[in-house]
Amino acid sequence: AYGYANIFSRKIMTRDTIFDLASLTKPLATTLAVISLIQQKKLKLDQYLGTVLPLFKKSDKGNIKIKDLLCHQSGFPDYRPYYEKLCKLSFKERKTALKGFLAKESLQSLPGKTALYSDLGFMILGLVVESVSGMRLDHFVTDLIYRPLGIYDIFFIDLCLGFRHGFFAATEFCPWRNLLLEGVVHDENAYAMGGIAGHAGLFGTAGGLYILLKELLSVFQGSKISKVFRKELLVEFFKRRNNTDRTYGFDTPSPTKSSSGIYFSKKSVGHLGFTGTSFWMDIDDSIIIILLTNRVHPLRDNNRIQAFRPELHNAVMEFMSNA
Repeated sequence: AYGYANIFSRKIMTRDTIFDLASLTKPLATTLAVISLIQQKKLKLDQYLGTVLPLFKKSDKGNIKIKDLLCHQSGFPDYRPYYEKLCKLSFKERKTALKGFLAKESLQSLPGKTALYSDLGFMILGLVVESVSGMRLDHFVTDLIYRPLGIYDIFFIDLCLGFRHGFFAATEFCPWRNLLLEGVVHDENAYAMGGIAGHAGLFGTAGGLYILLKELLSVFQGSKISKVFRKELLVEFFKRRNNTDRTYGFDTPSPTKSSSGIYFSKKSVGHLGFTGTSFWMDIDDSIIIILLTNRVHPLRDNNRIQAFRPELHNAVMEFMSNA
């Protein structure tokens, strides 16, 4: 651990500092929940969205497949500031309103044809998990994934229950909320949804992430029988799809200027989070590198991590090769 969790209070980083994981929510909560539902035979990759969420059935989105949402080929745009409208409603009204916004959204391309990284697609996947399971997304991943693996420091924060206090790394001083965010989700749309959404909202420590990623790696390699995951599905989910840089729910190293650096193999999987978080896992060489920072603290215009990430990964890989 290095640096300050809060530059104003001079609170230092520790190995137990809790970070806003931002878009790591997509692979490490929502995607894993989809895997669990498929294992339970409650959901299929080729299943149409309209069969799960009736509101979408009669729209041009009814024939979007679950797998299209997972690999960002659904046709949905990347982002919309839904929070501007949602925050004018009561918490009880917001989920229904969000479904309506998503159902009316114009697709940017035909499903399954063009890759465009989309928060909206994973918002929908979060709703899919809840509809199929009958459980709230945070309860599902906690009860069926994290707790069975003995993980207690990866979690969502339900803002309807009030703010959480603890060893959190601060993120941005948000002008919209007039608040320095600490233990409060940074993503505005996730905030508007009470802190629980399919695209963002997860918090965690480096140690918690390592336990989870090590479980995935061990099961994928066949060196462990897991009570939560099955090898055949992880093999399927870690395959690169349709000449893109993505698998089902995960990224893979891009051909040039990858954030993973120059040493991770093409079969590696990982993901980045807007707040300055990331992980990369080389499934061939059994290497996991987790980088958790609060690069948006106190403002989001600090982009130096784009150069820092690959340099750090390269340095770690070179050290390990010489060890």
